[in-house]
Amino acid sequence: MHQSPSLDCPLRGWLTRLCKEKCVVCMKHFVVARCFALFLLLPVCCLAQTPASKPHTPIMPLSEVRAGMHGTAYTVFEGVKPEPMDVEILGVLRNFNGPRTDLILVRLLGSKPEYTGVVAGMSGSPVYVDGKLVGALSYRIGAFSKEPIGGVTPIEQMMEINEFDRSQPAKSVTPSTPVQPAASTTSAPGQGDAGLGDITKILKPIDAPLVFSGFSEEAIRQFSPQFAAMGMTPVMGGGSVTDEKQPEPIEPGSSVSMVLVRGDLDIAATCTVTYADEERLLACGHPVLQFGAVDIPMNKARVITTLASPLNSFKIINTTEPIGSFVQDRHTGILGRFGQTPEMIPVTLSVHGTPQPREYHYEVLNNPQLTPLAMMVTLFSALQNANDYGSEVTYHINGKIRVGGYPDISLQNMFAPADGGTPAALGAALLLGDRFNRIFDNPFSRPKVEGVKLEFDVVPDRRTAHLETARTDVTEARPGDEIVVEAVLRPYRGERIIRHIPIKIPTSAPQGNLRILVSDSDSLDRTRHIYSNFSRRLDLGSTIALLNKEHANNRLYVSILEPNPQAMIEDKVMPTLPLSVMNVMEGLRGTQDMMVVGESAVSEASTPLDYVVSGSQVISVAIK
Repeated sequence: MHQSPSLDCPLRGWLTRLCKEKCVVCMKHFVVARCFALFLLLPVCCLAQTPASKPHTPIMPLSEVRAGMHGTAYTVFEGVKPEPMDVEILGVLRNFNGPRTDLILVRLLGSKPEYTGVVAGMSGSPVYVDGKLVGALSYRIGAFSKEPIGGVTPIEQMMEINEFDRSQPAKSVTPSTPVQPAASTTSAPGQGDAGLGDITKILKPIDAPLVFSGFSEEAIRQFSPQFAAMGMTPVMGGGSVTDEKQPEPIEPGSSVSMVLVRGDLDIAATCTVTYADEERLLACGHPVLQFGAVDIPMNKARVITTLASPLNSFKIINTTEPIGSFVQDRHTGILGRFGQTPEMIPVTLSVHGTPQPREYHYEVLNNPQLTPLAMMVTLFSALQNANDYGSEVTYHINGKIRVGGYPDISLQNMFAPADGGTPAALGAALLLGDRFNRIFDNPFSRPKVEGVKLEFDVVPDRRTAHLETARTDVTEARPGDEIVVEAVLRPYRGERIIRHIPIKIPTSAPQGNLRILVSDSDSLDRTRHIYSNFSRRLDLGSTIALLNKEHANNRLYVSILEPNPQAMIEDKVMPTLPLSVMNVMEGLRGTQDMMVVGESAVSEASTPLDYVVSGSQVISVAIK
């Protein structure tokens, strides 16, 4: 893309001839040393007459932009080569997107932009006036606009992104011109900004098409609202991620992709390069996610075609070879560094119990805001694609999340369709997303997720059972006695199931009524306030410990509840605390360090069931 500056100068030939002559005549004399010294002076001489770097394209400050100016923008409509579009400056919208965040309003001219309008994937297209870089096309008027009118983020504001970047020492960034803008004419300066105020209500950032490859239509429909809320337009069949080599260099106007998932499933968002040098590039002209410092794969992209639509024109794109990593996602654009390798989370997903067992391998970006959503949509789609039995299906999961420096997070549960029609695969996806939300949502340390391994067994049946009744074999008991709880469960479209669960009365049980909870896993975890603890500021180790204490949903639980206070500090539980101990710990009550509840779960028993269990009941036994 860029050539090293030439070091030729008029003295090079003269110095070379002089040294040759002197060395031949006086090879054995000190002239050899003089020749050597002359060669040492050669780079200094040439450097003094050669520019330090390649000539750069100047920037047009916003203060010089006037209504009526004409220029050229570049974007890719097909293939990899940027094509020019004529641009007319309509005016400047002051403080459009916040204090000192202005926007230049433009009209695109020419047969292609007038046919397609402002296209999703066009954001970042560089705009030049009189050979000076003005900014990046980044906003457009909403659907059904009759004219291709857009907003341009001034390049001065985009250059500020480099100051935020701390991944490497900041250097001065001066735009270069791999693309030479066509000659343009500039009208006489004029104001022309009057009457533009109302347009701020309908100008929106140009969408970055989010291309899903290997996903089911149901998966995209299920999760598209969450992606759209982040400013990305999900597109199924709008391209793919390939290993294709793309020898053409990146230049202003080229398409560039931000890869969220790669492997057997792929997700990539694409926009346009505004500026590129040997180390970095700027693109989009608006945030893709506005997450600040990021670490997301950066790939070249090839535009298959541009689809025109009055509702939402977009580019169909194949993402090709990796070239680095996006490291900043800011208010005025995104910054990527060439040659940098991003951290990804490897996922191995196995599905058994189908006529043809399946195994998927893919990598997901490591980002606190987006990783949970990416994990959910990939798992949901993979399970949907591997399902040969329709909607009446149940999944057994046995998996783990590896976090560097901490115990693995265990994933063991069953998932069956809910009464409201929620598919079993969605329940599994929500569990995985919840785990990632929990471990990322701690204020003390950033988790280093090293990998995810998921194994699913598929049962071609809806395996759910609801607790109907529960009772004990006695109405009275003494401390230390063993009693039996009888539970009756009703499976979905099946015969009743009866289970007998023995449990021992604690020797510390006081006289009076003793409450016994017979329940599913969710009811038990709520009783023990496990869920309440996640709203507190816990460190990563305590969060993982609490996650691993959650109960599996394919068992029926019997718990004895004593009317004595129970304290919880982080992931530690201290049941049946004496009053003297509570007085000593009084200083912690009411703070985030300690939670006190009125009952203590002092004993627990369970029985396994090959069903997703739901329901709860409380029964009482008189203690003599």
